[in-house]
Amino acid sequence: MNYPKVYASEQGCPINLVGNMGQAVQISIHAPSQYICANCERILPDWKEQPFLWVVIVLQQSQYQLVESTAEIETEKERLREKFMRFGCDLAFNLRDRGYLTDLIDPRTGYPLMSHPGAIPHNDTAVVKALLNYPVIKNKCYVLVHPNWGTAVYPSILISEAPPILIEWVTKDVAPMHGWNEIG
Repeated sequence: MNYPKVYASEQGCPINLVGNMGQAVQISIHAPSQYICANCERILPDWKEQPFLWVVIVLQQSQYQLVESTAEIETEKERLREKFMRFGCDLAFNLRDRGYLTDLIDPRTGYPLMSHPGAIPHNDTAVVKALLNYPVIKNKCYVLVHPNWGTAVYPSILISEAPPILIEWVTKDVAPMHGWNEIG
């Protein structure tokens, strides 16, 4: 498979959004990591031999550094998870309505939301590390280190067979319905 390394409106540039509470959101579209290519049917058993897959990385800026486990931080992680799930479901159903197999990975469990769970969970942090080359801190769990937000970042993943230009267009169409508006 001959994939470009990263796809967004400008090569290598994410879609930069800001939420109604001022938090930043970065969305980028990538060819799948080697892990996803090697384990696709073990992660998404309903998906058989898809010729092209694209990984949509959604990074939400957290109000807190996510290195400790406090009640406040767990509440924030749940808020960010719910925000992603609402956005991701709208994006996925929009792409599915157009005939493209699409699913989002539940950040808490690592399993797909709309397909049967596979034999192994997906690891959002490992995929972001592989595709964006962001450092990871090994704590109780693995924590990403964003170049601007530090550890105040919540990663989420959506996988689709839709072409990147369509994913980008639908993302920009759906994002404002969730309070995420494009910067610039």
